[in-house]
Amino acid sequence: MAHLRPAVRRVLTVASLTAVVAAAGVAILGDADPAEAARITATCANNDGDAARIQSVIDGSDEGDEIIIDGPCLITSTVLLAGDRTYRGESPTTLLKQADNRNLPAVLASKSWADNDATADGRVVLRDLTIDANAAGNASGGDGVLIRAWGCVIENLHIQNAKANGLHITSIARDGTTVAPTGGMVNGRIHGLFIDQSGQNGIYVEEGDNAVTDWNLTETWIDETGGDAIKLENSAGWVIERNHVYNVGGAGINADRLYATSLSDNYIEDFATYGIETAVQGDAASTITGNRVFQFSGTGTTYVAITRVNYGTGNVAVTGNVIRGNGSGTGLSYQRGGNQLTVTSTGNLVTEVTTQRSVGSGVNVTAGV
Repeated sequence: MAHLRPAVRRVLTVASLTAVVAAAGVAILGDADPAEAARITATCANNDGDAARIQSVIDGSDEGDEIIIDGPCLITSTVLLAGDRTYRGESPTTLLKQADNRNLPAVLASKSWADNDATADGRVVLRDLTIDANAAGNASGGDGVLIRAWGCVIENLHIQNAKANGLHITSIARDGTTVAPTGGMVNGRIHGLFIDQSGQNGIYVEEGDNAVTDWNLTETWIDETGGDAIKLENSAGWVIERNHVYNVGGAGINADRLYATSLSDNYIEDFATYGIETAVQGDAASTITGNRVFQFSGTGTTYVAITRVNYGTGNVAVTGNVIRGNGSGTGLSYQRGGNQLTVTSTGNLVTEVTTQRSVGSGVNVTAGV
């Protein structure tokens, strides 16, 4: 219920790769001294053996190693990412594409998810790749990238054509095992992604037991989703700012469990349900500030909404947002459910809607100090 932070942090150990298999298309760059991390290249052949080649390199690596993928790569089985490693493409256009008729749960996924571990993986750094989940070639299937690790850096990826979610952050393993808050999936950073044509959500944060908190999601573009562009079952401690989402089949941003959360300077256009939809925890206050929420050709009619308070008294500052409707709907909606809500609401510009602001019974709205 209340926002928790893990009592422990993992310590990253650094070792080296001691043996590789030449047939796996592996090259070691730099010193292989056991005291140092190795830089290893997995070279794909754009055929059915590529997933096994990449996995062989990962399975033979040690904590601290950097794994470079030289594509294009044809992915026939989910590549499992071990923790405490860096993964990157030779360039941002290095392509990993799911083969036809494979129906994979994800193109890339954390090893702890596949192994049904009770704890999340150590840090994963993932960057500079183009990931095509090939929805057209697979009757069913899952995500582009699935992460179950703490302290991650996920940046400069192009993720496209996922049957389910473009990027899926989850504390729940394949068999339903959840990461406890004390095991933690905190302190991640998502930056500079381009996600397009996701059948479900562009980015989906799935929560089991209050473990996925205190991440930053910044400067990302999400286009053409079947569901929400950004969906967070837990947004406690998150900073969500300077993202641009458009042509959204659900909500632009759907953030549950606001607790010391910042939603700022996001640009949302053309959505089917809500521009920004939130639910609030009691205790620590959150901010919804400086967002631009526009409707040109979408069908959604509520632009910025607090739909409920989950427990206690919710406190939110809603300031300086710009809302431009298409002639109908509600610009700002503040509802409390069965608990208490105080909103500082000031400096918002709301035009071309039927109702500029809707305030539910018992909600305390102030101009602030």
